[in-house]
Amino acid sequence: MNDDITAREVRCMGDDGTNYGIISTTDALSTADELGLDLVLIAPDGKPPVAKIMDYSKFKYQQEKKKKEARKNQKVIVLKEVKFSVKIADNDINYKVKHAIEFLQKGYHVKCRVFLKGREMAHPEAGAAVLERVWPMLEEYGERDALPKLEGRFVNMMVLPKKD
Repeated sequence: MNDDITAREVRCMGDDGTNYGIISTTDALSTADELGLDLVLIAPDGKPPVAKIMDYSKFKYQQEKKKKEARKNQKVIVLKEVKFSVKIADNDINYKVKHAIEFLQKGYHVKCRVFLKGREMAHPEAGAAVLERVWPMLEEYGERDALPKLEGRFVNMMVLPKKD
């Protein structure tokens, strides 16, 4: 910005869209001073570098405003977790699936996990089998993000809420 620009020549553009062409940096700085604005390097890698005459503080303010607006419009994703075990009874599965369905209806993402204890680690397909039993119950309420997969001591499956 301004005196920190080391290039001898710059392709200069005005804030109002006027194109000054390729001029020396000193000429561009003097033009910016006459207008009461700053000379800001936009594309320093260009041949010659591209500079723009603008009000830098106003530009920064507008950038911050855009960032705040983007943050305001961001949707927060809530992730709920439902844990199962390899030796889980059918009524326990139904109870936990009922909670998972409630989460999906509220629009939350649900992570179904089976924790593998001790020797169960030798047979992770048993954990995947539990999740394959759970999936048909959740199918009408959500979309499966990926097939069940082993991650450390857990077999995980992500279920996303159905889009309206």
